[in-house]
Amino acid sequence: MTEPSMECGNTIRLAERRVFSQSSFKPLYDEGMGLVEQTAEYLDGQGRADARKLSRLAATLYAAESMRLTTRLMQVASWLLLQRAANSGEMTRDQVAAEKSKVRLDTASAREDAAGWGELPASFLDLVNRSLSLQALVRRMDDEIYGEHAPRPASSRRSNPVSDQIMLLNTAFGR
Repeated sequence: MTEPSMECGNTIRLAERRVFSQSSFKPLYDEGMGLVEQTAEYLDGQGRADARKLSRLAATLYAAESMRLTTRLMQVASWLLLQRAANSGEMTRDQVAAEKSKVRLDTASAREDAAGWGELPASFLDLVNRSLSLQALVRRMDDEIYGEHAPRPASSRRSNPVSDQIMLLNTAFGR
């Protein structure tokens, strides 16, 4: 695995440092996977009981928002697992970049002024809000590392003709 990119002058890319440093990434990974577990436990347990108490309108909103919540968390978990694979050397950063293009970090939520929102259980709304915050954080880091603000690979940068010639000469003379 390559080191975090520091080739943009003296700019320190905090997202890269956080994601590609095992000690900094572990808390983020644990938070994300912990939220997935908490959500699954809630939806399979207390959430079912809470949903039975809702009006028809709120129950419909709860069902739709539950699907959005699980989709959002599965996408975030996929992104985290890809970054973990890069950290452990199981995948290169280029492989992660190619695979992560399948991950969508834009699962929206219903608006708080949606009919029935006020009836939704507080525990459920807490999970929704936490998942939205985590998705926003992951999306910002993803944009900085892989998006338009990310440094381009060396192959897409303007080449230096003198350096290219020196490299060719070194190759030709076996240095």
